[in-house]
Amino acid sequence: MEEEIKPRFIDALKRNNDQIREDRAQTIGEDAELIYKRVVEDIQLKIKRLEREQEGLIDISPLDKNSLTFADFNSETFVQKDIELSLTIRNLNIQLEVTRKRFEYLFGKKI
Repeated sequence: MEEEIKPRFIDALKRNNDQIREDRAQTIGEDAELIYKRVVEDIQLKIKRLEREQEGLIDISPLDKNSLTFADFNSETFVQKDIELSLTIRNLNIQLEVTRKRFEYLFGKKI
């Protein structure tokens, strides 16, 4: 049996306004949802990287396993960088919370 090929162009022309609006809404909604998810994931990744960097600041271990000499440590630089990272992480956590809540409101799903 041969399958009948449906003319997509003709079918598209016959669609009513509600069908067209539904298709457009679906497309726009899917795109927005995916982008929102990516933004949340990007924020989460930034937070993780900054937390790792912050933890790295307190690594003042010896230069090598046989040495008793510690790596150069500048207290003022450490404090300034640690505070800067703490504030950036805090702001990103706020941004993450707001973005998640907005996603839930807009798309009715939790990330």
